[in-house]
Amino acid sequence: MEIVRSHRQLAAAAAAAGGGGLGSLPTYRAAPQLEVRLEEFELFAIDRLRVLKGISDGLSRGKRPEEMEKLVSELWKTHMRHQDPAETLNKDIISHFVLRLVYCRTEELRKWFLSMETTLFRYRFRLETSESQRMLMTEFQLPYKALPHSEFEVVKDKLSQVARSMGQSANVESVFFKVPFEEVPDLVASRRVFLSKGYAYVAMSQVVSLVVTQFRCNISKALVLTNRKWTATIKEQEKDRLTPIVEALSNAYFGPDYSQDAVEISVKDIDQLAKSSFPLCMRHMLDKLRENHHLKHGGRMQFGLFLKGAGLKLEDALAFWRAEFSQKVGSERFDKEYAYSIRHNYGKEGKRTDYTPYSCQKIISATPGVGDHHGCPYRHFGEENLRAALNKMGVSGHTLEEIMDKVKNRHYQLACTLTFEATHGVSCDSGINHPNQYFSESQKVLRAKNQTVESQSAT
Repeated sequence: MEIVRSHRQLAAAAAAAGGGGLGSLPTYRAAPQLEVRLEEFELFAIDRLRVLKGISDGLSRGKRPEEMEKLVSELWKTHMRHQDPAETLNKDIISHFVLRLVYCRTEELRKWFLSMETTLFRYRFRLETSESQRMLMTEFQLPYKALPHSEFEVVKDKLSQVARSMGQSANVESVFFKVPFEEVPDLVASRRVFLSKGYAYVAMSQVVSLVVTQFRCNISKALVLTNRKWTATIKEQEKDRLTPIVEALSNAYFGPDYSQDAVEISVKDIDQLAKSSFPLCMRHMLDKLRENHHLKHGGRMQFGLFLKGAGLKLEDALAFWRAEFSQKVGSERFDKEYAYSIRHNYGKEGKRTDYTPYSCQKIISATPGVGDHHGCPYRHFGEENLRAALNKMGVSGHTLEEIMDKVKNRHYQLACTLTFEATHGVSCDSGINHPNQYFSESQKVLRAKNQTVESQSAT
């Protein structure tokens, strides 16, 4: 599909679809009526996805708000900026609607996209000028007016008390909005507003919470509607053109290729490597495979691609899976029903696609069914089972409680990072973002320790 309008016309159409007035922050109210090349359709989405993945990584590492603001600014400048502001606006809006199509298709995908886009909007809003912020409030048609001076004087002392409790100056701002407390749950939960008779008094510097609440509500509704359209018409109509791109984008991972660090491993190495270097998700699946001599499709994909990324060659992979599955289904049935998918993962069948191992984000967003063993233990295990699994890895005491605290706060990758540090005795400043990264970093640590022991023995 060719772009048939000038950049000036495109920018005007994009602004009409939710360009956010004089500011640079769109509200994404409606998709612009544009015709875009398929190449740009995909590339714009990939760049935005890099931003969202970066935000996800930052949140999983527990970055503070000021660190997140800096991170979002750097990610946006690196991946989304253009010398022509109009082109930046085009890319911003088009990429959002492409990813809305990509991430509308399941509840887990919608939840992740909604969370990341809301976080991105929050920090971009905070970087806008006061004038632009006021215009965005108008754009969202928020029914709030600034508090009259007479009412402000009545509650001024209470507002000062709240400011002091937050470590701020007692000289409070002069512009406040009186809103129903349920409109700003984050401010209420963190005790950053004065409450009276069911209303919260929100300072101009805090209006981001009001706008973000409305933004989140709008995007959430839009994702549900987009999913209906996708299921009813778009998926089938675009099965030979857009659908493959959409599915590829939803599986995309833009981190380092950890398979580059892999050394060739054999079938006989797997059990020993599992004890020393496999993350908990992969240890669990290996245990269940040994126990049941079978894994369902999701488990075979997640574990099989992990082993491939760790260095298991196709011939060894076939031997490994055949040895296990044959105990339950027989060698003939294995060759007939399962061998093809293994060769397919290695790019030897079908479209000859060389599939890559799943990232943590993809694994966390999975929804294992009854009898499934894939997914992320930190998210999908019950507390008792998770504690038992971590104890089996040698994690206990204060460290175990710290990991469980991260799990309760839904920082699953941070919990995995703490597990790595506890079992290896080293820090992992980059955080764990991929099972094969866990394996690769573990092998580096173990090799370094072995070299140290060898050098000490030699002397």
